Amino acid sequence: MTEHDTHTRGPRREPEVLTFAEARTAVVRGRDIPSGELAAFFDASFGALAGFLRSRALSPVGPAFALYPRLPAETTDLDVGFAIDHPLVGDHTTDSGIVVSASRLPGGPAATVSHVGPYDALGDAWRGLLDWASRNGHAPGLPFWEVYVTEPSPTADPATLRTDLFLPVEAERVPPAP
Repeated sequence: MTEHDTHTRGPRREPEVLTFAEARTAVVRGRDIPSGELAAFFDASFGALAGFLRSRALSPVGPAFALYPRLPAETTDLDVGFAIDHPLVGDHTTDSGIVVSASRLPGGPAATVSHVGPYDALGDAWRGLLDWASRNGHAPGLPFWEVYVTEPSPTADPATLRTDLFLPVEAERVPPAP
C-alpha cells in the first residue's frame, strides 16, 4: 500500500498501523522556517512545484504532503511536495528561484489516522496519534508526514479539510510499559 492510495478511501477515524511502500517525490525543502512564515512557505512552494511538474511532464500521483525530519520547535524543517509518476533526478531551480529536489517518502510500517478539521488543530491530532502509539507499545520514529487530502482554497470550509497523518513505528510491536 502507498500513502497516496489512502486518500481514495474515507477518513481513517481510528489509528492503525499499516505498511507503506516508498514513493518517489518532487519536493521543496525548507529549513528553520519560523512558524509564522509556514503558510507563505507552503503557498510559494506548491505554486512553484505545480509549474515545475507541468514543465517536466511529471504528474502527481496523490495529494500534496509535508514531511518533517525533526519535531517542530520555534522553527520547522520540512519538505513539501508530491509523489510523482516518473523519476526525477537531482535539484532544479524554478523560474521563481525555488529549488525543487528529487526525494522519497519512506516505506515501512507507520501509524496512521485522518484529521478532519482546520489546520490549526493538527497539533492536537498529532498528540493523539503519538499517545495512541505509546499506549499500544509502538516506538515512533522520524521522519513523519501529513498528506493534505482536501486541497485548501480560500473558499474551503476549514471544518471539512482532511489531512492524513503518518508516524513511522518500529516493525515489531514493543510491549507497553507497565
